[in-house]
Amino acid sequence: MNKNIHVLIMALIFPALSAFSQKYKTVADTVKLNKEYLGLSIDIARLNAKLADAENNLADYQSKARKADGNAADAASASSDQASKATDGSVKDAKVAKRKADKAYDEAKDARSAKEKVSDQGNKINRYRSGIEKKQKRLGELDEMRAKINEKMSGG
Repeated sequence: MNKNIHVLIMALIFPALSAFSQKYKTVADTVKLNKEYLGLSIDIARLNAKLADAENNLADYQSKARKADGNAADAASASSDQASKATDGSVKDAKVAKRKADKAYDEAKDARSAKEKVSDQGNKINRYRSGIEKKQKRLGELDEMRAKINEKMSGG
């Protein structure tokens, strides 16, 4: 019950605070507003470049992951075939089966690592997109502040 009251109070107070929390209010503040605007614009351009690079790298990582999966499957199949030969075979067959099993294990680790890289790259892309979105939202807020300052200047 107490938690619900706190949530309700916050839901009512925060929108009201944003109306009163305009950082730049006067003509004298336009220099600071423009400086922040420029900084945000530069940050967005930088993030867009990183996003494009990350998206290009994602395709490479996905290709490598598919190849690693194929290699792991092939190695596992070869290992399984050799293991079935070794059950009725010689010590030499058992040693070959062990080597192929070790190779299959290494290939499986490589495939898992490649999948993790794909996942990490996807997370990086999402972070860049989120950062761009937040900065664009802030640019919108600055545009609103600029419009209010201009409105005051024109006597509106």
